[in-house]
Amino acid sequence: MNAITKDASKPVAGAAGSRLAALNAWVAEVAALARPDAIHWCDGSDAENAALVARMQADGTLIKLDEKAHPNSWLHRSHPDDVARVEHLTFVCTRERDDAGPNNHWMAPAEAHAKIDALFDGCMRGRTMYVIPYCMGPIDSPLSRCGVEITDSPYVVANMRIMTRMGAPALARIEREGRFVKGLHSIGELDPERRFIMHFPEEATIKSYGSGYGGNALLGKKCHALRIASWQARQEGWLAEHMLILGVENPQGETHYIAAAFPSACGKTNLAMLIPPEGYRAQGWKVWTVGDDICWMRPGADGRLYAINPEAGFFGVAPGTSAKSNPNALATIQRDTLFTNVALTEDGRPWWEGLDDGRTPAFDWRGRPFDPGKGPAAHPNSRFTVSAQQCPSWSPKAEDPQGVPISAIVFGGRRPSLVPLVFEARDWTHGVLVGAAMGSETTAAATGAVGVLRRDPMAMKPFCGYNFADYFAHWLSFDKPGARLPKIFHVNWFRKGDDGGFLWPGFGENLRVLEWMIGRVEGRAGAVETPIGHLPRASDLNLDGVELSEEARARLFAFDRAGWQAEFESIGAYLDEYGPRMPQALKDEQRRIAQALGG
Repeated sequence: MNAITKDASKPVAGAAGSRLAALNAWVAEVAALARPDAIHWCDGSDAENAALVARMQADGTLIKLDEKAHPNSWLHRSHPDDVARVEHLTFVCTRERDDAGPNNHWMAPAEAHAKIDALFDGCMRGRTMYVIPYCMGPIDSPLSRCGVEITDSPYVVANMRIMTRMGAPALARIEREGRFVKGLHSIGELDPERRFIMHFPEEATIKSYGSGYGGNALLGKKCHALRIASWQARQEGWLAEHMLILGVENPQGETHYIAAAFPSACGKTNLAMLIPPEGYRAQGWKVWTVGDDICWMRPGADGRLYAINPEAGFFGVAPGTSAKSNPNALATIQRDTLFTNVALTEDGRPWWEGLDDGRTPAFDWRGRPFDPGKGPAAHPNSRFTVSAQQCPSWSPKAEDPQGVPISAIVFGGRRPSLVPLVFEARDWTHGVLVGAAMGSETTAAATGAVGVLRRDPMAMKPFCGYNFADYFAHWLSFDKPGARLPKIFHVNWFRKGDDGGFLWPGFGENLRVLEWMIGRVEGRAGAVETPIGHLPRASDLNLDGVELSEEARARLFAFDRAGWQAEFESIGAYLDEYGPRMPQALKDEQRRIAQALGG
């Protein structure tokens, strides 16, 4: 690696008086603390990446996959105790505890810096310190924001190269703007007892120690693009959201863009890469993928919300990805992909549960000969990292500096009962309440109790960088004179029948629901007004070619007044948990609907 390691004493891209002086000073400060053997400023070049990959292959960090089946693709196995986000060790460190809110773990900034800096002290001895300038969003977009991650993990560098616009162009933008989010990361000893992810939103700073896993270590992702960005967005008048972005193009060539927020295990990536049913494809319908995870939205001059996907790649869950569930995702990851904690076949191909390719795993995610008695072959949270541009449905509009105009915002959760297939909020305030109240019901297999509702507002519970009450107020603030806000909808693909099976087929058939939403946006689709919003009748959707039982038709479009009375009582109690900061407008909306329900 010495061949591509620059002299740490040399400032980058300009003299000490330039706008990079603050960056150079910070890098020197971190180097004095962590004491690495060498410092490498990442430029994002192919040569740099090749040298990093060669080093990781040599030391076993990366395993080369079968070149013929998966060209330029690799497997990484993380430490068995380092396989997921660690939300209980993730802190938002604001001066005032109430600014972080009850939805976050809080620690005072001075205490947090002292605690984690003690871990960083000397932690990079014997290692190279990598300085990664990156841009979240198209490099020339006014909606984008830059950051710099310092890390001692070449695996992180390889992932950040795929997931962000990393290297020289980002550094040039940082020099122009003179501002960036600081991210400091070390894998440390990978000791679960010495692991923290600290966020300092008032300082635009992230510090992460003791993990090499995805969201804990790729600081551009959840840490920057959601926790820090959500704070910045409130200060600057925009929204940083845990949402996919897709475009629906009709046979006339008109495209509507939709942003959608779902909690985990509710099909975000599948929806983002949806393939229309055969009948729709024959008519000329197309679905375009702009992003599968994060959405930054800002009001445009015309009053509409415009959105970018700040990420350049997908960091997707592998298990369950198949030719049936998501053929576009499967096609995307056939080459130039970095897999983490999947299983391996005898002939060097990646494998995971649900793949259904006729092969069997030879080695599990830990590298052991596969034994079904020792658990699944691939870790349930195993991942793929791949460029978004490899997706067959990728939209060139994803690189549009101005973003795409959003026609509809969709919230959804996994609700086996009560919640219909789709409904539309009456107005923006009602829509914010719909998002604030969204969640999923647990199952006996997962928790030992059936029907326990876990609320996950806007799917942001693990990711909002400040008090949810203030976050809801920020959402409400967009409803002002001149605004042309998107319509807001709620979907539930997971309604179940008496036999426990899903009543709606899902996957590509979800386009039928999106078509109805677009019809509502354009003012031509029918609906029935109820206290909870506008519900379609079965006849309002194009259900040609879909086999739905009488039970399905009855329940998917049903309004259960008694059930919703109990639901809105629960929503009221949930809003009260946030105390006096909860916007009165949202509480009033809850009470108005509760009264309309007769509760």
